[in-house]
Amino acid sequence: MRASDSTTTLDWEQLRDVTLGDADLIREILETLIEDSSRQIRLLETAIRQRDPETTMRLAHYSKGACANVGARAAAAALLEIERRAARSEFGECGASLAVLAREVDRLRAEIAGAPV
Repeated sequence: MRASDSTTTLDWEQLRDVTLGDADLIREILETLIEDSSRQIRLLETAIRQRDPETTMRLAHYSKGACANVGARAAAAALLEIERRAARSEFGECGASLAVLAREVDRLRAEIAGAPV
């Protein structure tokens, strides 16, 4: 049964589906996702601090798609919140959602570290 709720850190079944179960590709995708997400968090921090809704929405949208495609559901949900809140120029709330995103990336990192791929 495929997990579908937004609290799932990583939907391994979805990840295996998109990689056709290729262990090397799974490792590569996960490493890239963590690196890219960490970089995007720093860029989002800057955009939020500068109260730049367009850049915040663009960065959140890009990262949301990357996370959703591989099954990083909780991170994708946090990014969706950032995107929605930036559209309404709710930058205080964007900051709160960014903190959630940072925690989710840490959870992803921990789940990946403890999982046999």
